[in-house]
Amino acid sequence: MRRYFLITIITSLALAGGAFADIAEDVEYIELRWAEVNYLLEGDEKLEAFENLVAKSEALIESNEESAELLIWSAIVKSSYAGAKGGLGALGLAKAAKAEFEAAMEIDAEALDSSAYTSLGILYHSVPSWPIGFGDSKKAEGLLRQGVENNPTGIDTNFFYANFLADKKDYSKAEEYYLRAQAAPPRPGREIADKGRQAEIQLALKAVREAQ
Repeated sequence: MRRYFLITIITSLALAGGAFADIAEDVEYIELRWAEVNYLLEGDEKLEAFENLVAKSEALIESNEESAELLIWSAIVKSSYAGAKGGLGALGLAKAAKAEFEAAMEIDAEALDSSAYTSLGILYHSVPSWPIGFGDSKKAEGLLRQGVENNPTGIDTNFFYANFLADKKDYSKAEEYYLRAQAAPPRPGREIADKGRQAEIQLALKAVREAQ
């Protein structure tokens, strides 16, 4: 009997390990495809690719509803698609992304270097406020600051907090955080995203320096 239980436990652990490996591969696929769509495509081709990636990420979540990582990336894809699409038609995507970020944080708020804090903060900063949307500058600032506190050397955490500060015309402090983002260590396997973000940082630094 004891041997049977040991075999059962070992088998369960092996299956769990395989499931975790599959989720990691799925996350890596979404990460890479998002970078390609976000930085390498334009116009209608970009919108169509985002729409397909939304469908793909949602299908993956159906099989892995408790994966905070997949929820975060599904929400990032929706947020990016909303940004590319623009207009009031994008609000539904933003609301769906918000729900997924919140669900991910309930499962594991520190998943993917606590990126849900920053990503949700971006939404609160970007979406119109009530009665049109759920935008809230105070919530945005709190979440973006928390993202930086949790991941102080991250390229995205520092970049998006700097964006918030620049929009608030705090150009000197924005420059400080853009420089932190610029100095962030490269992320293995995310070369396209890093290259695209560094290009955005260069443009943002130029803008805040001219504004001071």
